[in-house]
Amino acid sequence: MSETLINKVAQSGLLTLDLAELYPEAKILGFDLKPFLFMEMILKEKDFREQLKAHDWSVYAGAHVAVHCSADAIIPVWAYMLVATYLQPVALSVRMGLPDELRKTLLLHAIDKLPIESYADQRIVVKGCGDIAVGEDAYLAITAKLAPVAKSIMYGEPCSTVPIYKRKA
Repeated sequence: MSETLINKVAQSGLLTLDLAELYPEAKILGFDLKPFLFMEMILKEKDFREQLKAHDWSVYAGAHVAVHCSADAIIPVWAYMLVATYLQPVALSVRMGLPDELRKTLLLHAIDKLPIESYADQRIVVKGCGDIAVGEDAYLAITAKLAPVAKSIMYGEPCSTVPIYKRKA
C-alpha cells in the first residue's frame, strides 16, 4: 500500500521570517584607539595624527567599522572625529561602539527598513533558532513593526510555534 506524504507546513500559508538573514553581508570590524595612545593611556595629538596618517586604512574597505577605545583613557571628541575622516572614504559605515553593538544596530536598522506591505494580512513565523544568534531586541522590534499589519505572529519553527499575536476579527 502506497501512502502519499503531505507537507502540511508547506500548505499552511505561513510566511517564515529569519531575522539572521537581515544581518549585513559585509564584514563588521573594530577600530581600537588604544594602540594609538602613548603608553596606551595618553593621547598626544602630534603622535596620534602621525600614526593615523601611517595606518593602513585599506583593511577597512567595504566593512562596517565600530570605533572604540579599550583603554581606560580620556579621549577628546576631536580624536574620534579625526578617525572618522580616515574611515569614511573606505568603510561602508562608521559608528561608535564595539563590533557586537554595531551588528545589533545594523540589524535593528534593517528591521526598520523592512517593507511591511509585503507582510500585510500574513500569518508570520519569526524563526527562533539558527546558526547566528539574534538578540531579544530584534525580536521585540520585529513584533512591534509587524503587529499593526500581520494577521498573526508566531515564534519558532513552522512545525512547532508559540503564538505571539493574533489580530482580533
